[in-house]
Amino acid sequence: MSAAYPTPGRPNGLRPDTPLQGCIVRVEPIAERHRDGLREAAEREPQIHRFTNMYTLGFERWFDLALESDAEIPFVVHVDGRPVGSTRYLNVEPAHRRTEIGWTWLERPQWGTGANIETKYLLLRNAFESWNAMRVEFKTDARNLRVRGALLGIGATFEGVFRKHMILPDSIRDSAWYAIVDDDWPRVKELLERKIERHAAHR
Repeated sequence: MSAAYPTPGRPNGLRPDTPLQGCIVRVEPIAERHRDGLREAAEREPQIHRFTNMYTLGFERWFDLALESDAEIPFVVHVDGRPVGSTRYLNVEPAHRRTEIGWTWLERPQWGTGANIETKYLLLRNAFESWNAMRVEFKTDARNLRVRGALLGIGATFEGVFRKHMILPDSIRDSAWYAIVDDDWPRVKELLERKIERHAAHR
C-alpha cells in the first residue's frame, strides 16, 4: 500500500481517549454507569425502537451486548449531562479503512434539535480525521423514511437497497445503504458545521 494511503490500526483505534464534546451533545463509550439513565431514555417511548435491534433484544440484553462487544464501539449520547440515546461504530474493517455508524437512536424530545446531526458529525470527524477512514457506511430499514431522509440531510449518498437483507421478528427487512467517503468529507463537514451552528444558536 502506498504511503498516501496508510492503514489505520486495530478496530479499537476508533475508540476516542476522551469524550467527543460538541455544542449540543457529548458522546462517550458506553459503560455500566450509563445503564440506568439510558434505560430510562429507551423505555420512555418504546415505539421509537421499531426499526432497531432493541426492538428484538429488549433493553437489558441490548445493553449487556454493548458492554461485551469487542468488534464494535458503542457510545452513549448525552444532552445537558443526561443520557438520551446511543450510537456505535460497527463493521470496522481497518484493512479497507471502512466502518459503519449505526444502531443509532435518540429519545423523541431530541429529534429536530441538532443532537443527531452533531452526534453523526463527531463520529464522522473522529473516523476521517483521527482514524483515517476512507469510507463510512450507514444502513437502515428501507421502510424507515425518517432516517433515510436524515441520512440524505447529513450529506450521505444513497447507494441502493439490499433486498431481503435481514430477518426481523415480524417481517423481512430490505436495507437502504448510504455512505460518505473521504472525498466527500470536506463538503459534508462544512454542511454539518453550518447545521450545528444554527441549532446551537437556538438553544
